[in-house]
Amino acid sequence: MELIQGLLLISSIHLLAAASPGPDFVLVSQQTLCNGKRAGLMCSIGITLGLSIHITYSAFGLATVVANSSSALWAIKILGGGYLIYLGIKGLNAKSTGKNETNATTAKKYSAKKSIGVGFLCNALNPKAPIYFVSLFTVVLSPDMPIYQIAIYGAWIMLIQFAWFSLLVGILSRPSINLRFKQYGHWIDRTLGGAMVALGIKVIVTRSN
Repeated sequence: MELIQGLLLISSIHLLAAASPGPDFVLVSQQTLCNGKRAGLMCSIGITLGLSIHITYSAFGLATVVANSSSALWAIKILGGGYLIYLGIKGLNAKSTGKNETNATTAKKYSAKKSIGVGFLCNALNPKAPIYFVSLFTVVLSPDMPIYQIAIYGAWIMLIQFAWFSLLVGILSRPSINLRFKQYGHWIDRTLGGAMVALGIKVIVTRSN
């Protein structure tokens, strides 16, 4: 498959995957609405870096091994689902910060390093990723494909991911939108935390095909 053709195909598939509501989407929304634009962007960077893990092992053909190993998938499901539940419980325990507290103050909840780390783990521990990347790369990869072309595909996927979540952060951090949520920040945290717990439980109990 030609490089440009492969990039177009990957773009159409991964844009739909990135835009679909899931743990990454919920986490970025939570960080942006409750901790500010900077926290949302740092979290997006972490999620993008998490993709590099999946892209690397997929390039070496390990995604097929993981996707077909029930024990490996079970371990990832427990780790990934458990981590989502942990994040969700933290959101459910959110408390009102008071009407006079500024968004800049609440944004100190997470440092840049921690926001990146949270996003990275959320994506890297996603048990659906090996199966997704097997499907994605099966469409465009071939045994004789040069390593530079695989690297281009990987970098392009990461760029799409970061661009999408940056757009999401930009929309949610607009004053006209953010101010409406600001005074209800703890309720948003609790609602999205509940969604994160539900996603974590679903990850653990859902059977892998």
